[in-house]
Amino acid sequence: MAWRVMISIVGGLIIVVGIILLPLPGPGWLIIFLGLGLWATEFEWAARLLGFARRHVGRWASWAMRRPLWLRLIIGATGLAFTAAVSYACWLVF
Repeated sequence: MAWRVMISIVGGLIIVVGIILLPLPGPGWLIIFLGLGLWATEFEWAARLLGFARRHVGRWASWAMRRPLWLRLIIGATGLAFTAAVSYACWLVF
């Protein structure tokens, strides 16, 4: 039981750090998936959620790779602009 509590706390902290890093440049989603993977070692619901996320991210990546290069560049530039805008807004607030 103590092991599950420790996994819950550590996994939760990892996910919280990932959520904090989402608007900032960096591996926010990767950190969230790492925390979810840690939870999935002990909890069935987390394993199902991780499988769901992997399927959808895989489908999105597959869809994006089938688009022409110019559209992939627009998608990437839009993501970069969004990240820059959120980072700038956070910088102004804090």
